[in-house]
Amino acid sequence: MRSFLVAVIALAASLAAGNAVPASGEMLAIPALVPQPLTVRPADCNAPLALDRPLRFGAGVDRGGFELLRERWTAMGIPAPTIAGRRDAQRDDVMLQPAPRLGAQPFDGYGLRVFPYGVLLVYGTAELEFDALTTLAQLPQRRKARWIIPCVSIADRPEMRWRIVSDDVSRGPFPTLAYAKERIRTLASFKINGWSPYMEQVVDDPRHPFVAWPNGWTEAQLRELAEYARRYYVTLIPEQQTFAHMHESLKWEQLAPLAELPHGYLLAESDPRTYAYLEPQIRSVLAATKPVPFVHLGADEPIDLGRGRTARTAQAFADHVKHVAAFLKGSGARPMIWDDAIQQDKSILELLPKDTVVVTFHYATEPTYKRYIDAVAGAGFAQMVAPGAANWNELYPDLATSYANVGRFVGEAKGAPGMLGMFMTVWHDDGETLFEATWAPVAYAAATAWQQRPVDDATWHRTFARFFFGSDDPRFAADLDELRALRPMIRTTPSDPPNYLFWRDPFDARIQARAQLLDLAGVRRRAETVMADLWHARPPLHPQAVAVMRLGALRYDQLARRLQIGKEARDYYDDARAHAVKPDVAQVYRSLGVAKYLCWELRDAVENLEPLYVAAWRYESTESGLFHMRSHYRGASVDAQRCADRIDGVMREDYLRHATVPPWDEVMASGR
Repeated sequence: MRSFLVAVIALAASLAAGNAVPASGEMLAIPALVPQPLTVRPADCNAPLALDRPLRFGAGVDRGGFELLRERWTAMGIPAPTIAGRRDAQRDDVMLQPAPRLGAQPFDGYGLRVFPYGVLLVYGTAELEFDALTTLAQLPQRRKARWIIPCVSIADRPEMRWRIVSDDVSRGPFPTLAYAKERIRTLASFKINGWSPYMEQVVDDPRHPFVAWPNGWTEAQLRELAEYARRYYVTLIPEQQTFAHMHESLKWEQLAPLAELPHGYLLAESDPRTYAYLEPQIRSVLAATKPVPFVHLGADEPIDLGRGRTARTAQAFADHVKHVAAFLKGSGARPMIWDDAIQQDKSILELLPKDTVVVTFHYATEPTYKRYIDAVAGAGFAQMVAPGAANWNELYPDLATSYANVGRFVGEAKGAPGMLGMFMTVWHDDGETLFEATWAPVAYAAATAWQQRPVDDATWHRTFARFFFGSDDPRFAADLDELRALRPMIRTTPSDPPNYLFWRDPFDARIQARAQLLDLAGVRRRAETVMADLWHARPPLHPQAVAVMRLGALRYDQLARRLQIGKEARDYYDDARAHAVKPDVAQVYRSLGVAKYLCWELRDAVENLEPLYVAAWRYESTESGLFHMRSHYRGASVDAQRCADRIDGVMREDYLRHATVPPWDEVMASGR
């Protein structure tokens, strides 16, 4: 035990001194971790720690961290660890020790040391003990038929205090309680310590119970989620819209009088009834989640301000923020707002309460984000930076855009005056995207905010795949590389979101003109490589995320195929028309028949895709939003069948009887 005490002091001294030794998986014969620790060093030992039997953890181990570690190890086939019934340092394999203070400098991180006979964890706070356990959970490696942990010494601390994920639960996908809890656990394993559900109309309001229908959380359910999150040192930070984006409330006639424009999107700041409506709502989410350090009050994109009965002035915006922020007084929670209105009119800053936290959000890949950060910091406000997962309106997230946005934005934010952390965003603007598709960019953001050094883009997918899927199979990383490479192949000018292109009529001449500039065959070859790799893949961890990767590749493939058919079916039809000079010409029958079959192919493809999408949706979300999304599938299937039927009508009614084939556009518009 004397060696354990020496190790405690050495680890604490290393971290307090800030000895940042580059972590190198190659040097240490251990893989990179997510996030990568501040320092990773080889530790002298004659043999690694063998995991031939269950490791015994000390009785005081953090239960949430132990639960995640045990869940991971069990799924990977590692003997499930146990917790001692009482403290017995002589028998425990994993010793947990609060770090000693080194003079006046607090121990603001954790240390981890692996010996051939056990593991030592030292930590400054309970949350850091949890973080140490999530690092330990990643260390096992398979060596032939054995699981081992290499001898290693790690010292670590977070670069950013707050590492939060904003989760859009208001515009389509609404998570089941079970999946919301799974989401929280997974975020915690990345060392994310804040989950902020973005809420427009999803908190049940007893005064207007129909507003949250058919999806919603009661105050009790929100409290249940907040309490559950605390088990894993994740703070549920309510993100309740209070200004714009309120149409789902204002469309109801009882609340319509509060709108700036009839049944609009913006609450009228000039109407006192607005705040009589908002106060109970804000107090309800505050009561459900307290104690909570922040409540996000939205206030982004007040585009309609000044278009109705309220003047568009800096004072009007600031007065709104002050009014709703007053509902938090005495709670200990600071108000948060988005920064877009401020960036457009910086005079707002001098009118806001100084305890307001500004969330600076920008999602494009820009050369620098410093002008946004500096505008807020220069006015003396605390802030968080909000990059994005680039998943909205996509078939699969635009990984290259998200990584570039996150890496530069969060990197430039570190060390800025008043910088509190990161507020990573996941949006579902089209109501169709799946959260399971976003884990790679979310984990990238978590690593960027925690680590001192930037994430290594060249190795990121290998690092992420081993961590997230619990597998060294190189195909998972290669397939993420392919999905990252696929998205730039769908670029149009001006840019069209891939999900828009997917559901457009593939025979639309405007869409076809753009399609001819794309390498559709190249898109399909890449997508089908991913599909072949993942068709039967089931990794030890997070197999549903692999299913969603496969679904994303399949949709890329079908998008390109739909655009191919848009040309091919039309070409076959035009060939038939060109040869329809007399009856009973085989080439005419053949070309019309192929055009009809291609329309059937469109129908069959979308109908085969639908159950895969339905299953992916149901894994995450409640039923109501799914019905809306299935209307796309129903409509596309009906359109394809109608196309085939109309070509069949040309064959039977026009060619067989009159030896004519009318123009395609006339047939498709005629309803024959």
